[in-house]
Amino acid sequence: MYFVTWRLARGQQELDASERDLVVAAMKNFDGQRYELAAYVVMDDHVHALVTPLANYDLESILHSWKSFSARQMQRGHRRFGRIWQGEYFDRIIRDDKEFLQKRDYIIANAWKRWPEMENYPWVWPLER
Repeated sequence: MYFVTWRLARGQQELDASERDLVVAAMKNFDGQRYELAAYVVMDDHVHALVTPLANYDLESILHSWKSFSARQMQRGHRRFGRIWQGEYFDRIIRDDKEFLQKRDYIIANAWKRWPEMENYPWVWPLER
């Protein structure tokens, strides 16, 4: 399992609600077929996820798929131009249950740390706080 993070490219405006929906849809598209998603949060300028690639799929191809699909959708329907995501991403191998729980809790709490007054944040899974 990996903890991954990627960000919007420099100069891109923050993701709106419909664009966050596109990113979630991209991540859920092959969940259970190419990878197993354990948690994610789509913020206004970055994404965190816990993901385990399944046989014959590697992390790089999974991230490329998520980023390229969501970028194309944003360029087509949301009037975005140029590079949407930074080319690189950050990953860390999750080595044990303690680290998994720590990263999952971080993902779940991320939106509420940034916006503590928020009641509901639909771009995080699982939903426990």
